[in-house]
Amino acid sequence: MGELLYRDEVFEIIGCAIEVHRVLGSGFLEAVYQEALEYELRRKEIPFTSNKTLVVIYKGVRLRKEYIADFVCRDKILLEIKALDGISGREDAQLINYLKITNLRIGLLINFGSIRKLEWKRLIV
Repeated sequence: MGELLYRDEVFEIIGCAIEVHRVLGSGFLEAVYQEALEYELRRKEIPFTSNKTLVVIYKGVRLRKEYIADFVCRDKILLEIKALDGISGREDAQLINYLKITNLRIGLLINFGSIRKLEWKRLIV
């Protein structure tokens, strides 16, 4: 079995999310978690862009509709955060589509809204 792609980088990001969840718990709006996660990423010196505009190209034409990714970390890991009761296939599909239009291979979906624990998924395309 091969090495996980960007294993250490993903581990660092998840560690930041765990710290945010440990301190804040569940129940806040997504924007609160985003700001707290920005703080933790900066503290750990993980380079990131927040609220990254994503464009969709269809048959060589740039569409007017744009999307906003919560984070792109280290220019290679797309990070979407949620504050929902639970994550579903809908959120997975959103992240996969974001990966397709950015040509990034690794995406992390992190949900701070679950009452029991932090939920996260690592998706690869």
